Amino acid sequence: MAKLHISTDWWTAPAEAENGNLILVTGRRGMDNVRETGKYIYRIEMTWTYTPAEKGMPDEGTSSLMEQVQDAIEACFMADPTAVVTGIYTGDGERNWVFYARSLHIFQRKINEVLAAFPALPLSFHAEEDPLWEEYTEMCQTEIQDADL
Repeated sequence: MAKLHISTDWWTAPAEAENGNLILVTGRRGMDNVRETGKYIYRIEMTWTYTPAEKGMPDEGTSSLMEQVQDAIEACFMADPTAVVTGIYTGDGERNWVFYARSLHIFQRKINEVLAAFPALPLSFHAEEDPLWEEYTEMCQTEIQDADL
């Protein structure tokens, strides 16, 4: 069986929270092959709540730590694609990673392994079945196309 190709092509677009704060939406392009396997049916949201700096964004230190966590997550799941990060929302005092996973149990084990390398982080998790990738489809509608510029 051929190894599943996970896209490394990302886009970022601005959005606005209800209170007017900036939210940066970062999405992964080219996920049809993963979606079409029918195996990644669990959507997991990992939320990091932080004290917002200017316009609701994280301060420099928090942002740097978030990027280190992101890099560790990517390294883990690119090596063993039991889950994929499809979107990242940052702003208004939160960073929210959206994953699609094959198994909640395996995801929990893998994310705990990744996070063990970091100090305790203010994270919360939410999971539900989303076999049609409805959240991903909705997020992709925020991407700014060249024709929109």
